[in-house]
Amino acid sequence: MARRRRAERWDAVPRQDGRRFVVTGASGGLGLETARSLAAAGAHVVLAVRNLAKGEAAAGSMRGSVEVCRLDVADLSSVHEFAEAVGPVDVLVNNAGVLAVPYALTVDGFETHLATNHLGHFALTNLLLPRITDRVVVVSSDSHHTGELDLTDLNWQRRDYKPYAAYGATKLANLLFMAELQRRLTAAGSTLRATGAHPGSTATGITANTGNRFKTWIGSWGHPLFGMKPWQGALTTLYAATMDVPGNTFIGPGGFLEMRGWPTSVGRSQQASDPELAKELWVRSEELTGVRFPL
Repeated sequence: MARRRRAERWDAVPRQDGRRFVVTGASGGLGLETARSLAAAGAHVVLAVRNLAKGEAAAGSMRGSVEVCRLDVADLSSVHEFAEAVGPVDVLVNNAGVLAVPYALTVDGFETHLATNHLGHFALTNLLLPRITDRVVVVSSDSHHTGELDLTDLNWQRRDYKPYAAYGATKLANLLFMAELQRRLTAAGSTLRATGAHPGSTATGITANTGNRFKTWIGSWGHPLFGMKPWQGALTTLYAATMDVPGNTFIGPGGFLEMRGWPTSVGRSQQASDPELAKELWVRSEELTGVRFPL
C-alpha cells in the first residue's frame, strides 16, 4: 500500500486585493481567524454575524477592510434580509455552526443543528448565487464520517434526540450539499465552484453550549491542550477559499487522522459521496426553505 504523503506547510494566503468575501459566524473561532487572514491579505470582508456587538469587537481586532452585517443563519427571514442587502460577492464562506446543543426548534420550526449548519447556508447560498463570482466554501467536519441522514425525520421528531448524532448528520449534509451544488453548477455551464474544508481538532469555543458538562469540559480543556490553535485550524478553510482547487474538493489537515497538520485534499465517507442521497437532500432542502437553485 502506498504511503500517504505528509502535507507540506502552507500558511501564506495569497493576496486578495479587490475581492469581496462573506464569512458567516465571523465573530469568533474559526470564522474570526478566517476573516482576519483574508482582510490582512487585502480582501474586503463582510463579517456576517448574529451578535452585532461581538461582530464589531471582532472587526476592531482586525487590520484591513471589514464591515459587520447582521445574519442569523438559523432564521430564514434574517437570511433573506441579509441576502437582499449584501451586494456582490466573490467568495461566500459558509462557516457558522453549532455543535451538540440541546434539542430545540428555531423560529422556522427546524431542529437547531439542521437550521444553523445546513438549511440556513443552503438558502443563503442559493439566494446569493447569481451575485457570486468565484466560489462557495462549505465548512464541514471529520464528524461527517459518523453522520447518518434520515430524510424522513430531519427534525428528530420520531427518533430519540442525540446531540452529537444531530451534529454529525448536518456535517454529512454539508458535504452532500457541496457535491450537489457543484454538479448543478457544472450542468448549468457555470464557472463557479463549490469547495469544502474541515478544521480537524481545533481549540475553539464551539463546545461551550453542549448541555453536557463532561463533553463541554473535554472541549474546553482537551482541545487547547492537544488541538491546533484557531489560526492554524482556519487554514483549511482559507486554502479552500483562495487556492486554485477543483470544485467538490474537500480540504483537511494532512496529519495523523486528519486531526492536525497543514491543508491538503482529503477523502470523505461513502455516504458523503452518494450522488442520489445528495440529490434527495437537495430536493428536501428546497421544500423546507422555499429557496431553489437559481441558475
